[in-house]
Amino acid sequence: MATVKEMRTRIGSVKSTQKITKALQMVAAAKLRRAQDAIVAARPYAQMLDQIIADLAARSEGVAHPLLTQRPVRKAEVLVLTSDRGLAGGFNSNVLRRTSRFLYENEKTFEQIQVSTIGRKGNDFFRRRGTSIRKDFAGLYSRVSYRAAAEISQELASSFLKGDVDAVYVVYNEFLSAINQRVEVVQLLPFQAFVPAKAENAAAPAMVDFKYEPGQPEVLEKLVPQALSIKVYRALLESVASEHGARMSAMENATSNASDMIGRLTLLYNRTRQAAITKELMEIVSGAEALK
Repeated sequence: MATVKEMRTRIGSVKSTQKITKALQMVAAAKLRRAQDAIVAARPYAQMLDQIIADLAARSEGVAHPLLTQRPVRKAEVLVLTSDRGLAGGFNSNVLRRTSRFLYENEKTFEQIQVSTIGRKGNDFFRRRGTSIRKDFAGLYSRVSYRAAAEISQELASSFLKGDVDAVYVVYNEFLSAINQRVEVVQLLPFQAFVPAKAENAAAPAMVDFKYEPGQPEVLEKLVPQALSIKVYRALLESVASEHGARMSAMENATSNASDMIGRLTLLYNRTRQAAITKELMEIVSGAEALK
């Protein structure tokens, strides 16, 4: 059994850990609010832009954009979004587990699957397992912006247009709430336009065309790359918000567990201390009786 001094030291150590987890929880909560506001503001714009492209593509007869071109998929690329730091519960492990399953399920479907990473945790995971990484976008979370997302989307689009890859997917955590995130696998290229679900008996909308200025090809040429950048930017924002939510929940649980542990250790410490005092009193009484 541990001595009284050892138990006192352990209680102090757990209390110090509790202070750290509480501070991390408060920091994550503050960052989560800003990240949540950013993703809530970005979602409607991204969905509306996808809908515009879907409507435009449906009305365009014989007019297409290279990034919308469907072709047999022989080479694919997976962009994996994790975090640079840990202490976020299952945030990283869920993404990495889903990516590993995607690679396993499609290793015979595609001739080649290459991996790119955003976040140190994902990069370290695949390097330890000997997976070839095409590119690691290091340090991106320190400067999350639309410009950074546009640079990534331009690189992926260039690789797709040159024929280096036939499809690009992104794996990330979608933010649902502070305690709930969902891993999503989304196809970036060829560009998949968002089409809202229709009611079962709803009539198909009339395809009334519009006048375009300067023209349909020029509008598609402008909107499709922009929509691709928005998709990447939205995935980054979703991942950042999910990370802060997962870390806040994990640190809250850790703080609660530390409180329970301190209570149990304090009770055991008091019992041990009481037993030691009782033993000393018995020895004193026994010695006094022996001197009579």
